[in-house]
Amino acid sequence: MSKSFSYPNKGTCSKETHIVLNDDHTIESIEVIGGCNGNLKGISRLLKGMKAEDAIARMEGTTCGPRPTSCPDQIAQNLKHALAEL
Repeated sequence: MSKSFSYPNKGTCSKETHIVLNDDHTIESIEVIGGCNGNLKGISRLLKGMKAEDAIARMEGTTCGPRPTSCPDQIAQNLKHALAEL
């Protein structure tokens, strides 16, 4: 069974992240609204089939220029929120 989540992004050009997770924490899909379209589509494809915990470990803390966060970091933060809700 899978469950869908949507969260606003904070501190990035992208506005929102849509996540679909399976019960075993496998990422079924991720869509990021706004931001660098091609890069975020590529990241989303790379994350498909990965365990949410592994994606968080790889992306959390990534910054973008002088910003303390980035689109990958926001995906990681939103995955953490989704796991807490499962």
